[in-house]
Amino acid sequence: MSRVILPGATIGVLGSGQLGRMFAVAARRMGYRVHTFSPAEDTPTGHLADREVMAPYDDLDAVADFARRVDVVTFEFENVLSATTDCAASHAPVRPAGVVLQVCQHRLREKTFLRDRGFPVTPFRSVSSPEQLSRAASELGLPAVLKTAGFGYDGKGQTVIRDRDGLEAAWARMDGAQAVLEAFVPFQREVSVIAARGLNGEFAHWGVVENEHRDHILDVSTPEAPLSAALHDQAIDVTRGIVEALDVVGVLCVEFFIGPHDDLLVNELAPRPHNSGHFTFDASITSQFEQQLRAVCGLPLGSTELLRPASMVNLLGDLWSDGEPDWAAALTIPDVKLHLYGKAEARRGRKMGHMVAFGNSREDARERALTARGLL
Repeated sequence: MSRVILPGATIGVLGSGQLGRMFAVAARRMGYRVHTFSPAEDTPTGHLADREVMAPYDDLDAVADFARRVDVVTFEFENVLSATTDCAASHAPVRPAGVVLQVCQHRLREKTFLRDRGFPVTPFRSVSSPEQLSRAASELGLPAVLKTAGFGYDGKGQTVIRDRDGLEAAWARMDGAQAVLEAFVPFQREVSVIAARGLNGEFAHWGVVENEHRDHILDVSTPEAPLSAALHDQAIDVTRGIVEALDVVGVLCVEFFIGPHDDLLVNELAPRPHNSGHFTFDASITSQFEQQLRAVCGLPLGSTELLRPASMVNLLGDLWSDGEPDWAAALTIPDVKLHLYGKAEARRGRKMGHMVAFGNSREDARERALTARGLL
């Protein structure tokens, strides 16, 4: 049996963005040290870490040295090379295992994994040439969505094809990369389930979260999505099946579409804490970040009970277009919590922070969150 990694130990994080920053807060609060590794410096995670290593992910000597100095390695960013995770695993436990990242960082591998194990996914075809794209469009019908097979997020690397006249331009945007064509889903809503699984197979989740997107980027997340009991239970059951099939130790998010007939379809997986779970930092007994820490260290998982109705809104770099946002104005609403990620440069579409608002109901919390952001 794997040993429990107790407070005082050192956690290594591959990646150095805002997810690692919030993980570092949770780890420090419980008495752990944190080292972070990424090609960048002066990073959101590095601001809070005990040690910040700046090196490319393919610098395996640096990866080996990093892993030797920690007690366990985890992730806040899944687009890490297989060679990196294999190298780290030869010096320290890696949780979740590198194979989980290999599946989830590549859309074709991910969708094939899910389909072959009977999980509900949107119909798709592998595409690696204009001829294959034309054939796939005939089989799936149009409109459809063409996506790069690897290393895409927040809508990057994807385009909607509305008719056959758009096939050539869509393929040109792929720049020769392997791609996946997915059937277009006229969904009612998008939801997610964030779950944790411990070393002993213990399972926990934060229910079903309703997500609203703008320009393919998450905009608002509100827990306790208004679904039927049967659909809620199905989403939880599918999520549990996926984390068990992948043998996840850590946190994983499953993003779903709810189709026009209340059919549930898996859209994407993220083998780490997720933007749609940021509300848990303030609104749950145990946040997704503390739960990640507990899971990878072999500790019992904590309660995921929601303390009060809450909703989260993202703060993108667009808010800085006319200068520094008016933080004091937003904080005149007393039931709002502000989180900024310490990023030096605000760019359009870049996630700079988020706010969580509390209310008397989920709808009230959502309105307060939107009102607070409007005051910025």
